[in-house]
Amino acid sequence: LVGNSRCSGRVEVSHENTWHTVCDAAFDQQDADVVCRELDCGAPVQVLGAAAFGKGDAQMWTQEIQCRGNESQIHFCPTSIHNCSHGTDQELL
Repeated sequence: LVGNSRCSGRVEVSHENTWHTVCDAAFDQQDADVVCRELDCGAPVQVLGAAAFGKGDAQMWTQEIQCRGNESQIHFCPTSIHNCSHGTDQELL
């Protein structure tokens, strides 16, 4: 997470040594649960979208994340192709 603390901020993923901001399209409670679990942050308090912490500078992750909620890490979650812009960066609290 990119933000004010280790457990809140804009969601970014590393893929092939490049950081990508995650789109808020279809990002839901199950996705947030997995991210917070992976970062050892407890349960998410709030799932925000529309770049609430500001637009990211990293490349957009063009995959829509579709976690079931029981994955230990976000890279184990299924994905599908989706087009996004930085105005839809995903944030968590």
